[in-house]
Amino acid sequence: MSRPTAKLTHLDPQGRPAMVDVSDKAVSAREARAECRVRFPADVARQLHASDLRSAKGGIVDTAVIAGTMAVKRTSELIPFCHPLPIDGCRIGVDWDGENVLRIECSVRTTGRTGVEMEALTGATVAALTVYDMCKALSHRIVLGPARLLGKRGGRRDVGTLR
Repeated sequence: MSRPTAKLTHLDPQGRPAMVDVSDKAVSAREARAECRVRFPADVARQLHASDLRSAKGGIVDTAVIAGTMAVKRTSELIPFCHPLPIDGCRIGVDWDGENVLRIECSVRTTGRTGVEMEALTGATVAALTVYDMCKALSHRIVLGPARLLGKRGGRRDVGTLR
């Protein structure tokens, strides 16, 4: 038995962009987790380790967490067809993954008619952009990504894993 062909949901019957109507969906608990990585040149990573992730602009991790959290709450203002959602919880973690890579993880929870994948991806990505902004004086060779969804729960189907 084959699965039905997947189709884009943000197009109306005439093929024009449209916000998905979620009014018939049940309200349920929803959660998503995403990550984005920031790869530094070795010399920059050594400087950041030595400074305990502080720059002339301030605490890099603290600033990234604040920026990522603000981005989660404003995702619908940035992504045209995202629904504004009440955010029940948001956690952003930033830690080294090896010597040269910072791993940023964002988990978001809501109770609503649509999921929070875009909020989790936006939070992780904006936190990574903030790290870049705070460190660009050291190098413009900093690389962001990949950004990816790690898991989601709630709605039609669960994907990946949540911790």
